[in-house]
Amino acid sequence: MMEPDREVLISIVTTPMPFGKYKGRLLADLPDYYLEWFARKGFPKGKLGMALHTVYEIKLNGLHDLITRLKATYAK
Repeated sequence: MMEPDREVLISIVTTPMPFGKYKGRLLADLPDYYLEWFARKGFPKGKLGMALHTVYEIKLNGLHDLITRLKATYAK
């Protein structure tokens, strides 16, 4: 089993969405339907895409507790 990238996990609770309807909202707080749209259309390239895909997978697999713990530890 692959270990999750710590940097990516921290980024999902510290990075705001840089564009679009949800600009400024933390990646971890993006609505499910928005992440599902990216999953259908394609995630952006690079670190942002990796972070969005990670949030999508966490939410898809019912691991919302992980986001709560990450926020408690790393969110400002």
